[in-house]
Amino acid sequence: MDSLDILAFGAHPDDVEIGMAGTLAKYASLGKKVGICNLTRAELSSNGSVEIRQQEAEEAARHLGLTKRIQLDLADRGLSRNEAESLAEITSVIRTYKPTIVFAPSSPDRHPDHVHAGRLIQEAVFNARIYKYQCMNNLPAHKVRDVFTYFINGLAQPDFVVDIAEWKEQKRKALQAYKSQFEHSASSVETPLNSEYIASVEARDKVFGSQAGLQVAEGFLTVKPLVISNLLEGNL
Repeated sequence: MDSLDILAFGAHPDDVEIGMAGTLAKYASLGKKVGICNLTRAELSSNGSVEIRQQEAEEAARHLGLTKRIQLDLADRGLSRNEAESLAEITSVIRTYKPTIVFAPSSPDRHPDHVHAGRLIQEAVFNARIYKYQCMNNLPAHKVRDVFTYFINGLAQPDFVVDIAEWKEQKRKALQAYKSQFEHSASSVETPLNSEYIASVEARDKVFGSQAGLQVAEGFLTVKPLVISNLLEGNL
């Protein structure tokens, strides 16, 4: 299995797209190998079905040019249960795809699954590098270079931003692929997601962009300090 340059984890299909679809599309367009791993199938979502959500996730992946989309079967609203087994499975994903950079949901967030997912993923990254830790498939250790976190429902001062001006339309298309979640219909239940949620995500991206003198950007938090090799270059 070829290694991924970037692997972004989310609790549910659409989490990663909300927070960093533009960044994934950007690096995919630059020839990098990027992937998404969804921990659950969002079987308890108010709208849509598991089958529809999977179809939508595949469509979103095509818009972003993903190298790989990985779907696990951990329990929706059950990520805090059976943590040893969940960690072993997530660690197996990391050791299988050997990402250089891992992204996880940031905290705080109004959805507990996002918070639990973020913690599990960071623990799995740590476990993946422990040689004697046995994951689900007994794979050899792998050390992830960096872990960053992205925003889903939250809004805070980011540690750094990624310019996504050229990829904002791909992000919009990826989000619009989740019609069951973001479009209100006569048969749907009203939720925060189908009440102008995409517009609010795009507004946040504009705020992050404006803070850095850009049109639109996605914001991220660091788990450890970033290393800048040359302050005069202006880029990491």
